[in-house]
Amino acid sequence: MRGLLKATVLGWLLVFCGGQAQATDDATAAKALLEKALAYYHEHGDKAFAAFSRQGEFVDKDRYVFVVDTKGVMLASGGPSSALIGRDVSEVLGPDLQKAFKDALKIPEGNGIQQAEYRWQNWADGKVERKHVYYQRVGERILAVGYYLPRASAEQAKALLDKAATELVKDEKGTLMAINSLKGGFLQDDLYVFVVDLDTRRYVAHGTTLRLINTDFGKVKDPDGKPVGEPILALMATQDQGEYEYRWKNPVTAKVEDKHAYLRKVGHFLVAVGYYSP
Repeated sequence: MRGLLKATVLGWLLVFCGGQAQATDDATAAKALLEKALAYYHEHGDKAFAAFSRQGEFVDKDRYVFVVDTKGVMLASGGPSSALIGRDVSEVLGPDLQKAFKDALKIPEGNGIQQAEYRWQNWADGKVERKHVYYQRVGERILAVGYYLPRASAEQAKALLDKAATELVKDEKGTLMAINSLKGGFLQDDLYVFVVDLDTRRYVAHGTTLRLINTDFGKVKDPDGKPVGEPILALMATQDQGEYEYRWKNPVTAKVEDKHAYLRKVGHFLVAVGYYSP
């Protein structure tokens, strides 16, 4: 049921929710706003749609309430999707998502507030970003509030580098396997670890692109042909840690973006983690 619900929410919310702020504060505020909307709806019924669709108590910065019915018609929205009120928004979904949505409607209501995460284009900046939503079905209505999660920060990149370096010292073989498994805790949204053997100058682990393993890191260039591997190797030949900026493809957005990498020597390995600039 969980997978079905996630697929359903993905379908429903492709075009609806917005907002980007600090994740913890946003999550608390979004859930509180939904709870407030649910209480108001239980008291006023469909008359609540007017309040949900205007700038007022049901719009909190970039967070807002939206409502769709079980036929896929947008009934209310305090955000950009207000332009879709009265339309069958299920028409914008692909065939697979349409089927998932219809199947999910067969699930009895009464399970309380649900939540899910997925990735979709943020209308504010045109980028594909991670998104979280709280929603609940009430009769033939589905009320929801969603928000975009922030990109990984410099602090998170440093923390992941610390983790990878520490684990590599404790268990070299196991850590390299964990990074390459893509499921070992070293892949966190747009953050990932890569490791280069400084003796051979070749990749021995990569958090997103396994085909790079055993290839020559020194020959790596950015999408515009600018050297990346050689400058990093030269930098690390004279120091045990450093930083380097370059352009690289973001695994989440699939776009080439500015990246800031933190570098560290661990024995004969170069360990690196980079974050993508906003």
